[in-house]
Amino acid sequence: MDFISLLHKSNLILHISAGCSALLIGIGILLIKKGGRVHRRSGRIFLFLLFFVILTGLLGVFVFKRNGFLLVITTLSGYMGFSGFRVIRNRSNLPKTIDITIALLALAAVAFFLWYFHSLGMMWSPVIIYSTIGYLILAVCYDLGRYWISEKTYQKLWLHEHIAKLVSAFSGLLSAFTGTVLPQYQPYSQFLPSVLGSLIAINFMVALWRKQSPV
Repeated sequence: MDFISLLHKSNLILHISAGCSALLIGIGILLIKKGGRVHRRSGRIFLFLLFFVILTGLLGVFVFKRNGFLLVITTLSGYMGFSGFRVIRNRSNLPKTIDITIALLALAAVAFFLWYFHSLGMMWSPVIIYSTIGYLILAVCYDLGRYWISEKTYQKLWLHEHIAKLVSAFSGLLSAFTGTVLPQYQPYSQFLPSVLGSLIAINFMVALWRKQSPV
């Protein structure tokens, strides 16, 4: 085994280990009581693992020339994870340089993905590719547009936004996992986890809305 192959296999092992661990932690977060110390600590671990998933994914695509589309999903998950964390950290829609910078970098990544897949050819279902990229664009546009929402209105929205983004980060990882492990069932193995994630997020947000609504 040459040195490059060894590095690639090591990177792949780290990528898979971090991804599977993040999924297990994510499932735990969905099941435990929200807002407590365990929830917060588990969330930090999830984001830490998500960082390693993205880092090893970047190495896999640009250094070892592996599956580029998985990078789209991990970028979506990474952006949602970062933005969801920033929501809970800021709890306001006052403009922050780091948030705007990351949002613009995400748009630049979308432009690169479109060019990359056009030059390389569609290896995965176009429905999955365009829906994933479209959702990322929608999220970035919302993040750049939320600064025009009044502070009073946003105080009713930020926790819903946190839920939607962190569940999206989790379902994005799950979609990458099932799409890779169950390629014979594509595109269903790719988009069904996203549908499941949407239903979970809606359920949590409806429950929160009912809790916040006056009796």
